[in-house]
Parts: sequence; C-alpha cells; structure tokens
Amino acid sequence: MRWRYLGRKVGWALVTLVFVLVFNFFLFRIMPGDPAGLLARSQRLTEAEVAEQRALFGLDESLLNQFGTYLKQTLSGNLGTSYLTGQPVVDTITSRLWPTILLVGVGTIIAIVLGLMMGIRGAWTRGSRFDKSSLYGSLTLYSTPEGWLGMMLLIIFAGTLGWFPVGGYDSGTGDTGIAHVVDVLNHLVLPAATLALGYGASYMIVMRSSLIEVKDEDFVATARAKGLTETMIRRKHAVPNAFLPSFTLIVLSFGFVIGGAIVIETIFSYPGIGQLTYQAIDAYDYPVLQGVFLVSSLAVVVANLFADITYGFLDPRISEV
Repeated sequence: MRWRYLGRKVGWALVTLVFVLVFNFFLFRIMPGDPAGLLARSQRLTEAEVAEQRALFGLDESLLNQFGTYLKQTLSGNLGTSYLTGQPVVDTITSRLWPTILLVGVGTIIAIVLGLMMGIRGAWTRGSRFDKSSLYGSLTLYSTPEGWLGMMLLIIFAGTLGWFPVGGYDSGTGDTGIAHVVDVLNHLVLPAATLALGYGASYMIVMRSSLIEVKDEDFVATARAKGLTETMIRRKHAVPNAFLPSFTLIVLSFGFVIGGAIVIETIFSYPGIGQLTYQAIDAYDYPVLQGVFLVSSLAVVVANLFADITYGFLDPRISEV
C-alpha cells in the first residue's frame, strides 16, 4: 500500500513539473512589452539593429518554434542567455543563489524555532497573558506587509539609530576571513529579522492550533492518569502528535528558500534571487524569469513531494487512503 502511495505522489509531482515547464514558457510571453524594444530605448538602436537583436534571441520566430527551442534547451540543462547581460542564465542564477540561501535560510530557521516555541507554550498555557499577547502579536505580524515592516526596521535601526548598514550583502571593502563574515552578518540582520518576524507568526499560529486540539485527546488524559508530569506529557506525547501540520509547513518553507524574498531583497538591495527576479521583470528578461521560475518551482515540487512521502511514513493512516 505504501508503494502505491509513493508511486501516486511521484506521478503527480512529475505531472506538476510538466505543467510548470509549459506554463513557464507561455506566462512570460503574454506579458506586455517587448524586450528588444526596451533594449533599443536604452541603447538607442536603429530599427535594423533591433531586428538583429530579435533574430539573435529568437524573438522573430513563431511562438511554436520558440517553445520547441525552449523545451530542447531546458531539458538539456541550458536555460538560455540573459537578454540584459548576455550571460548564461544558469551562471546568473548561480551567482545569486548563495546570498538568497543565506538570507532566506537563516530567516526561516529563526522563524521556525521562535514560532514553534511560542506556539507550544501558548497552547499549553491557553488563556494566559503570554498566550494572548503572543497570539495577538503573531496575528499582527502575520497581517503586516513585509515591505512595510522592512522599511520600518530600516528607518529605525539603520537610518535613525545607525546600528546596522542600510543594505547590500557586504560593504564591498574586500575584507577576508572573520572580518568578512562579521560584515556579511551585519548586513544580514535586518532583512533576516524582517523575514523571521513575518513568517514566524504562521508557525506559531499553526502549532498553537494543532496542539490545542491534541490536548483534548484521550491519550493525553491517559498520560495524566498515569501520573506523568506536564513537561513529560507535553514533550513525549502531545507535541510529537501535534507536530505533523507544522512539519509540512516547515518542509514547504525550505522549498521556497530558492525563490528568494522579492520584496525584502529589493528593499534592502540584497543581491539574491528575489532582487534578480525584480530586475528581470523590469527589463522583460524572459530567459532569466523562466529560469528563476523553473528552479523555484522545482524546489517547491521536490519539497512538497518530500513532505508528502515523509508524512505518509510518520502517519501510516495517510498512506492507506
């Protein structure tokens, strides 16, 4: 039964990837604007030079021919060439990947740890001052636009207090060793804090809700009847059973790490995948947009597949459906 469950999940993941592959091409072709025309305005090219640019990038071919070329290149690992820089898209994405993994990875880990801890404590002491304040605070942060939150942190801690740099990945001074690490971490604080505050609220809400439901289950009452301490009941019995929904959310969140955080990276001028996406949208750079969308979607699909498979083994009832 589990092999059937596994095969079904892998099959749907492959179907999703095929859909993403097709959708990825046509999505950016229906966007308004012409990349060659944009290039012409920025470089003052003649009509003949614009036509040459369109032929160079294959934009003068029919949509069907462009789609065929796109499929061949993508399946061979070639994501094309950037219209804006002339660099291979794979190299462009790779150069921006580490800053995004660092930012979104660190911010997500902080959000997970704080969110789960607050959710567990809030649910176990439901109705307490901590529970009410953490719940209202989480709902406020969850509904706050991350762009506005990032700008507030930037104005207060970088502009007014001057505690942290205004933005960027590092200071560009050429430091190496420990000095470079400290410089990078100093630039990382505000964008990572923005991401952690916004996303941590969702982990807190989900964990709190799930644990409140588990607290009323019969096995928790049985554990109390056996004389177990509240700490042991919470750690050994309640939290493991309430953790599954949060586990799925955590795995999916790491799938979104590759996609970057467009708003946060743009506000803090952070040179990651998110800022690259914003620049590519502004320049109608189809190959870069397609590459980022494809890589991000692939990461999410793989993370979702991993979550489904792991969930099925953690809870055998799921794999029997």
